[in-house]
Amino acid sequence: MRLISHPVLCNYYVTYRCNAACSFCDIWERPSPYVTLANAEQNLHDLRRLGVRVVDFTGGEPLLHRQIDQLLALAKRQKLITTLTTNGLLYPKWAERLRGKVDMLHFSLDYADAERHNAARGVACFDKVMESIQIARALGERPDILFTAFPDNLDHIGRVWEEVCLPNDLVLILNPVFSYGDVADDAQLNADALATLRAWGKRKNVYLNEAFLQLRTDGGNHTAAPVCRAGSTTVVISPENTLVLPCYHLGQQEFPIENQLYHLYRTEAVQRLVAQEGRLPACEGCTINCYMQPSFAVEMNRYWWKALPSTLKYNYMKGTWKQLFAR
Repeated sequence: MRLISHPVLCNYYVTYRCNAACSFCDIWERPSPYVTLANAEQNLHDLRRLGVRVVDFTGGEPLLHRQIDQLLALAKRQKLITTLTTNGLLYPKWAERLRGKVDMLHFSLDYADAERHNAARGVACFDKVMESIQIARALGERPDILFTAFPDNLDHIGRVWEEVCLPNDLVLILNPVFSYGDVADDAQLNADALATLRAWGKRKNVYLNEAFLQLRTDGGNHTAAPVCRAGSTTVVISPENTLVLPCYHLGQQEFPIENQLYHLYRTEAVQRLVAQEGRLPACEGCTINCYMQPSFAVEMNRYWWKALPSTLKYNYMKGTWKQLFAR
């Protein structure tokens, strides 16, 4: 049963450029411009008209955008919930200007020691994450620690939780690795690995969407009976100011926005692609978290019920009930 028929999330790629070279991502390999304030202002207005509640300023590394604070301010002006994930390298430089503008700030940290984390990220950023945590806390911010889970780092969850999250009262978000194209391989997360993640998800200050694990146990999205609702729940905007469908990772087509996002999204050509969400050949077996999370939230099915307890837990830990239900 469909509960929400309009898009709820925007993945706004402010640039594909990145100052890291993570092994499980290929976005940083793409040439890219930066979004403009003028385009963003109109798009954010139209996103609100479409019913979007959350805008994730992403990349690449979003803090490479020299006007990222102004982009966030524009989103807040539209009363949108803002999220941003960073590798921490540039956060100390931006911290004061970002203060109060990011509702869900995430610092990426995948290992408990610098050598392994830096090797996985392709750049020395571990110490910057540690520095960023202290700066953020001093400013009254409470960032989350985003831990991308692989088979070889599950034994680091405990140390990150005990040494980083608990002393700073931060939420540890466990993000199971997902594959797309030739990037990464979520099949590495076998039943034992999923059981380990499931156990950690029950701990204090730990968030794990249980539906992610159920989806992997079920073999991912199936085109014959798709759970993915990427096209209808998530608006993807590229640095070139195009609407990407049905999602970034499987982008079949890009439509120039030309300051007409609201009307463009409702056109027959766009809605035709939206209707194919989860049914394209490349959608078979998909487990991409950033599209499954909103998919689980808009349709009452087994995944909705699986996701509900962790969603309630996260909002309790973060104290974000008023934002979540504000109109």
